[in-house]
Amino acid sequence: MIKHLLLNILLSLVWVALTGHLNYTNFLFGFALGFFILWILTRFGSSEDKQYFYRVPKILLFILFFFYDMIKANIDVTREILRPKFKMSPGIVAFEHRLKTDFEITMLVNVIALTPGTMVLKISDDRKYIFIHSLYLKDKEKFIERLRNGLESKLIEIIR
Repeated sequence: MIKHLLLNILLSLVWVALTGHLNYTNFLFGFALGFFILWILTRFGSSEDKQYFYRVPKILLFILFFFYDMIKANIDVTREILRPKFKMSPGIVAFEHRLKTDFEITMLVNVIALTPGTMVLKISDDRKYIFIHSLYLKDKEKFIERLRNGLESKLIEIIR
């Protein structure tokens, strides 16, 4: 997988050198073009070669999902600040995750911490629970379900 990523970046740089314009849109177009070229070349390869082509779109979808979630949380927090009366209902949740490695836990904790209105307080000593403070915790089960089916499941798809 790393081999395909490095080849894709190399093809992007070749595209930038051929066009003579170094900007992010040209690099992203070269990356997409290199992705397509590599996909055509490894179409009949082993399943290990094809893993890269399934993971990159999932990573892009995760980034879009996270940005949507972050923008929505920013709007909620901004509304709360501009309102004359507070309507937040803060609370703490013990979230039992399905992650296996320290890297996976760290990634989830960082993504949760980057979202406005949520803050990770502690990871339990046995590393099975993440304690999360949320400004808008009207229904704990709904919050946990949204976290489990949203960020955690999409992160597991990318990492594993």
